[in-house]
Amino acid sequence: MLLREEKLMLPGPAGELEAMYLATANASGIALVCHPNPSQGGSMLNKVVSTMQRTARDHGLATLRFNFRGTGKSSGSHDLDSGEVDDAQAALEWLRTQHPGLPVYLFGFSFGGFVAASLSGRLEQQNQPATQIILAAPAAQRIQPPHQIAASGRLTIIQPEQDEVIEPQLVYDWAAQLQRPHQLCKIADSSHFFHGKLVELKQCIIAQVFNHNVAQ
Repeated sequence: MLLREEKLMLPGPAGELEAMYLATANASGIALVCHPNPSQGGSMLNKVVSTMQRTARDHGLATLRFNFRGTGKSSGSHDLDSGEVDDAQAALEWLRTQHPGLPVYLFGFSFGGFVAASLSGRLEQQNQPATQIILAAPAAQRIQPPHQIAASGRLTIIQPEQDEVIEPQLVYDWAAQLQRPHQLCKIADSSHFFHGKLVELKQCIIAQVFNHNVAQ
């Protein structure tokens, strides 16, 4: 019997953060999932975020998804920059206290991809690097100084080829200039929100994140 996520209010830098937490027994790692642009209706209930959370859950990770400041019941107002990265870091710190010492998996979709990437850079600078970074249709144009992605940790980029929100070539060009190893998974005939392609998204995550050691 699968456990249900627990609804929580967590301490954040701009007030409380609304969150959903799954305390997986004997977890092999912890997964933080970051949602798309809150000013455009993005929240932790987004279907891509939900797919990421369930995939992480099914592979033995304790999971936490949360609403950025000013979203849902979370306090504060949208910053759309470092503020949301601060929120993500606070959420991850809470998750780490529940499961100390476990590998960190950072998941992000769209704007949340920018947040997860930027957070990975912070963690690396603090000598607490993430083990895995998984970015779906990331807002790559936002990942520029002072924001930067970590040079360490396994990086998987998943890009829908018919993305109508973020130009796919922008993501491909950004990925190509990275001075670090990464995996790029292209989802054919898929829009930004992976309409009708959530199974393919899940399969890509499983293959690149959870089964890559087997594949090698």
